[in-house]
Amino acid sequence: MAKRILITGAAGFLGSHLCDRFIKEGFEVIGMDNLITGDMKNIDHLLKEETFEFYHYDVTRFVHVAGDLDYILHFASPASPIDYLKIPIQTLKVGSLGILHLLGLAKEKKARILIASTSEVYGDPLVHPQNEDYYGNVNSIGPRGVYDEAKRFQESMTMAYHRFHGVETRIARIFNTYGPRMRLNDGRVIPAFIGQALRGEDLTVFGEGSQTRSFCYVDDQVEGIYRLLLSDYSDPVNIGNPDEITIKQFAEEIIKLTNSTQKIVYEPLPEDDPLKRQPDITRAKNILGWEPKVSRSEGMELTYNYFKGLTKEELFKSEHKDFARHIRR
Repeated sequence: MAKRILITGAAGFLGSHLCDRFIKEGFEVIGMDNLITGDMKNIDHLLKEETFEFYHYDVTRFVHVAGDLDYILHFASPASPIDYLKIPIQTLKVGSLGILHLLGLAKEKKARILIASTSEVYGDPLVHPQNEDYYGNVNSIGPRGVYDEAKRFQESMTMAYHRFHGVETRIARIFNTYGPRMRLNDGRVIPAFIGQALRGEDLTVFGEGSQTRSFCYVDDQVEGIYRLLLSDYSDPVNIGNPDEITIKQFAEEIIKLTNSTQKIVYEPLPEDDPLKRQPDITRAKNILGWEPKVSRSEGMELTYNYFKGLTKEELFKSEHKDFARHIRR
């Protein structure tokens, strides 16, 4: 009999790719999303599948799923800085009430649950690269605090259910991930730069551009999450690509990739913007036998080709433009 899995945030960027993977692996997939940041177009192709069903639902309310359930992936959360500036209360609620409801469901169903944590639990790190034993340097009352602390609380609640109730839990600390289905104007570095290049705008770099990021292609990220879910390891695991690059260097790569003539313009660094971000993936290598395979040049070409296929309306859509200058991840 096929295993049954609930994936929250199913209509989001990463959630939709996870739905694809588990359908491919022969699972029965229940997708759940309140569509506050997700988009049905990301999963339209799955609606015809007999092994996929979708529920338009908010997990900050009590969650019930009829029948047996083997696994839960909790990926319901705003994931971009612009989103959690715009909807801070919802961001905190999905990381607190949402995880409480889903852990309760996992306990009831005796299901294994994997939560999507984030590299943002490390804040602006004083340790580089970041390993899972580092406790982080987070400003709980800063603009990023609604996301960072929601994820840190989510980890604490998950470990409490694991230790006290014996729930099988997994924690993926996800570093910057990119690929097709990202929202163009969500404030994250890659869609922001590609969008500016395609619109003929100069590329905006905050500060001097010396802050670093490490970008993992979505297929690699999904593989790491898949292996972690099926592993026997309950402590947090970094899933990301350790290939570190400065934001200025990355902007230069985008200009070259898009063959554009735009220049780089500089604006003040946002509050609490992390200056360094690079995962130590030793634990993932040793426990999961996982490391990223897709190079940044290969992944960026695939991502750029996806964005080139957007309509002009989608390209110039500016749903969050007023927030874009304040914070970028």
